[in-house]
Amino acid sequence: MISAGDFRNGVTFEMEGGVYQIIEFQHVKPGKGAAFVRTKIRNVISGAVTEKTFSPTDKFPSAFVERKEMQYLYNDGDLYYFMDNETYENIPISKDVLSDNFKFVKENMDCKVLSYKGKVFGVEPPFFIELEVTETEPGFKGDTATNATKPATLETGAQIRVPLFINEGDHIKVDTRTGEYMERA
Repeated sequence: MISAGDFRNGVTFEMEGGVYQIIEFQHVKPGKGAAFVRTKIRNVISGAVTEKTFSPTDKFPSAFVERKEMQYLYNDGDLYYFMDNETYENIPISKDVLSDNFKFVKENMDCKVLSYKGKVFGVEPPFFIELEVTETEPGFKGDTATNATKPATLETGAQIRVPLFINEGDHIKVDTRTGEYMERA
């Protein structure tokens, strides 16, 4: 059991038949009245995000979410196949379970597959990935305004904005959580 007073980012718990993960939390002690905990929670199965307030004494059963390292192999239509690194078993995962940041993942890359009671509900790619720029316009001398960027297509087909000095064939590091260019690789 976990009480609302012990909520931290990333904590998972069961409530009203669903499994929720804390995205943000704030302990509030108003000048008048009882203290409360304001949270932003995500239903880990459906992905829906809601805001909810709790009394610090509310108790919920904690939920164990399994995070297993698996290798992304290939996709076949709407199914994406992952291999368990320990048992070498291939597991198909539906496209609608994958998050938006999966567009940065290449074949044979390790990801964390998230499941609750055997049901897969998400895939977390590595936080930083090195990718090759396959298409971008050349930067011109004199186009050096502060933080000037241009669109670029990466080897996985994902589109991001990069600084003007990046050219086709360059390898760059991308933060998959934000989809932003980090640095040259």
